[in-house]
Amino acid sequence: MTTTFISRWTRLLGSAILAGVLLSGCGYNDFQTKDEATKAAWSEVVNQYQRRADLIPNLVNTVKGYASHERETLEAVTRARASATSFQITPEVLNNPEAFQKFQQVQGELSSALSRLMVVSEKYPDLKADTSFRDLASQLEGTENRITVARQRYIASVQDYNVTVRQFPKNLTAMVFGYETKPSFTVENEKAISTAPAVDFGK
Repeated sequence: MTTTFISRWTRLLGSAILAGVLLSGCGYNDFQTKDEATKAAWSEVVNQYQRRADLIPNLVNTVKGYASHERETLEAVTRARASATSFQITPEVLNNPEAFQKFQQVQGELSSALSRLMVVSEKYPDLKADTSFRDLASQLEGTENRITVARQRYIASVQDYNVTVRQFPKNLTAMVFGYETKPSFTVENEKAISTAPAVDFGK
């Protein structure tokens, strides 16, 4: 009986090892690694966009102190921020082209509204000279740069993952386990979403 038990255990162990080797050889482990890499890269994108959103209330209030009659522009920024922050960013977005496009849209609208706000600020020398405003604008510019870097890293990570999904024979593994290509930032939205609000105090 003991011999039979050992024999069964040996076969089970052998099967597990064989399965591990086969899964590794067919790219299963690659999918796990690259899927996690895209999620990590996406998290950094989200973190930087949240950092930008957190700066906006103080920025709007500072501008309001000098240009309260610029109501339309101030309200547009506030609405765009509300829309961007209310959009729930979950890992599922990475596999949902429609949701991903919506994310691009709301962030692009916020970028556009911020750009208009910075243009308005150029008309008010006292505002441009305000220490708080200059500090917030500097933080905003730095955050926009971080967003650009994070987005580029995500694009590269998705490209690497998607190539693996399409490559033979790993594409067979992808079909078996349900791995599909992930959406990335589209060309038509990339220009708008990557245009950081201009901050120029040289005038």
